[in-house]
Amino acid sequence: MKGALFDAALRPLATLHEPTPRSAGPGAVVEAAAGAVRRLAGQAAAQGLEVHHAGVVVPGVVHERAQLAVHSVTLGWRDLPLAATLAARTALPVTLGHDVRAGGRAEAALGAARGARNALFVALGTGVAAALVCDGEPVRARGHAGELGHLVVDPDGAPCRCGARGCLETVASASAVAAAYTARTGASVTGAADVAELVRRGDGAARAVWRRAVDALGTALAASVTLLGSERVVLGGGLAAAGELLLEPVRAGLAERLTFQPRPSVVAAALGGRAGCVGAGLLAWRAVAGHAGDAVGANGGRR
Repeated sequence: MKGALFDAALRPLATLHEPTPRSAGPGAVVEAAAGAVRRLAGQAAAQGLEVHHAGVVVPGVVHERAQLAVHSVTLGWRDLPLAATLAARTALPVTLGHDVRAGGRAEAALGAARGARNALFVALGTGVAAALVCDGEPVRARGHAGELGHLVVDPDGAPCRCGARGCLETVASASAVAAAYTARTGASVTGAADVAELVRRGDGAARAVWRRAVDALGTALAASVTLLGSERVVLGGGLAAAGELLLEPVRAGLAERLTFQPRPSVVAAALGGRAGCVGAGLLAWRAVAGHAGDAVGANGGRR
């Protein structure tokens, strides 16, 4: 979990970074999130500041208008009224959002997607998800838009946690790249960054794993760009930390696959691992300014 106390200019006045107690169950995750919000509010009070609102963003399917955490394979909840639950436990109004859509909003407002009216922000981390901006508006589709990680790129591929086979997430997520290298060589790596470094050193197995991930990502992005007309693709998450080692072959892969379609620029996320946290801050300040009508107040009412 990453958290921050933001002023109105989105400058972080305090931060926290804590493990998510996933193994302890959904209830423990909710309590940990509530505790993190309370600790940040306590730091604000210690500085003589007042907290006006809390923005909380989570993975999975999130219905922003209903303020529901609909489903998360990673965190184990279904149809959880998370905003209302956290508001009750923190005595603060809370706005709930999706972590990647919030990261995309932050990149659009302050980062690498700034100025693009049609953009695709892709987070390549433990899983793969995307935030879509079309004609300047975020696409939500009741929380189901942007599940790029579950676009099937290999029908005969590995089983995915979602129940399908060969999803992009099983090939091109940071966790999948690390697991594929270990499966191929028997050598343990701590993450995708280790595989990227081995690619730079010329390791044959690492290069094969990397090529497969890049090829799958190129296939998925070409389909997305064809459907959405995105003018800019922003890659973030752990895999994107490899920089041009990832960006250059992705650009080449899109050039090979796209014919009549406008070719988008492909760039690295500017906010890095802070994008989701900054996006949560944006949600909170928009709610304070009256731009979000879906927030849940500390008394359970909408505000």
